Amino acid sequence: MIIAGGKNYEILKDHKDGWNPEAFRDRYSDVLERYDYIIGDWGYSQLRLKGFYRDNHPKATKESAISSMVDYINEYCNFGCAYFVLQKTRESQQPKEMEKSSS
Repeated sequence: MIIAGGKNYEILKDHKDGWNPEAFRDRYSDVLERYDYIIGDWGYSQLRLKGFYRDNHPKATKESAISSMVDYINEYCNFGCAYFVLQKTRESQQPKEMEKSSS
């Protein structure tokens, strides 16, 4: 489990070892808290984060629903890039990663 912005997340997918806790901590923004999923993809040694809603979320559009994740990866990410998918959880367990420090 990962804690970021006071929210709990779990790693659903870690494609080609895309998960890097330090890079995630550095790139995380509070604006991502509203989303149910966060996808992090790597291109040119830079981590990019994008939020997605669960499919039945009232604010979900075709492009922002998690069911469009494969389309996003195929159309907007570098071919064959490393990436990860985090899902927001409601459980309160001990985190495996440190919470982002406020600096």
